[in-house]
Amino acid sequence: MSYFPINVDIRNRPCTVIGGGRVALRKVKGLLECGADVTLISPEATSELEMMAVQGRITWYARGYKPGDLAGSFLVIAATDDEAVQEQVHAEAQAGNLLLNVADVPKWCNFILPATVRQGDLTISISTAGKSPALAKRLRQELEKSFGPEYNLALELMGSLRPVVLAKGLPHAKNKIIFEELLHPELISLLTKGDWQTISSHLHAVLGADVDLSCLDTFRRNLHNNSEE
Repeated sequence: MSYFPINVDIRNRPCTVIGGGRVALRKVKGLLECGADVTLISPEATSELEMMAVQGRITWYARGYKPGDLAGSFLVIAATDDEAVQEQVHAEAQAGNLLLNVADVPKWCNFILPATVRQGDLTISISTAGKSPALAKRLRQELEKSFGPEYNLALELMGSLRPVVLAKGLPHAKNKIIFEELLHPELISLLTKGDWQTISSHLHAVLGADVDLSCLDTFRRNLHNNSEE
C-alpha cells in the first residue's frame, strides 16, 4: 500500500489519545510539540501524563473509552493493546471520517506515523508503509548522525532571509533562483565555524551590495543569546 506523505497543521485542533501507557505518553508529547489540543482517555496513566493533566496541558478522562468519545476530534491515536477497544475506535473514526492511527496495527489506520528526525523546524521523516518499523528506526538513527543542530541553523538563517528576498518584488521564477544561490555549498561548515564575514559576503554577492542585511545581525544576536541560556 502506498501512503500519501503530508505534513498536517494541528495547532489548536482537538486530538484524542486512547490509552495511558508509555506509547500514549510518546504520542501525547508529539502532539503537544505541534500545538494540538489533546484529550487523553484512559482509566490509568503514567505519572508524567498525570502531571500534564494537573498542569492543564491536556484534558484527561480517567475512564475507559466509550462510543461517542471521538466526537469533535480532528485526529485520533489509539495507543492501547485492547483489540476490542481498537475495533470500536476504528468503527467510530471511520463513521466520523476522522484521521486515525492505531499504534502497531496498520489494518485499523488511515494514516501512519513515520520515524522522524527533528532539528528545530527541520523535519525528516522515514516511512516503510508499515512494513518494517525496525528499518525505519535504523534509518532514523543514521540520519540523526548526519543532520545535526547545524542544519537547523541553516534553516533559521534561510527563514530570516526569505522576507528580504520577497520584499524585492521579483517574479517567482527569479526568487527560486535566488533562494538556491543563497545556499552556499559550504553554508553548513561556515555556520559551524561561525565565519560570519564569509557568510555576509556571500549574501551580498547574491542579493546585492546595497541590500539591508540587518536580519543577519539579529540572527547572530539571537544565536548568541540562546547559547548563553
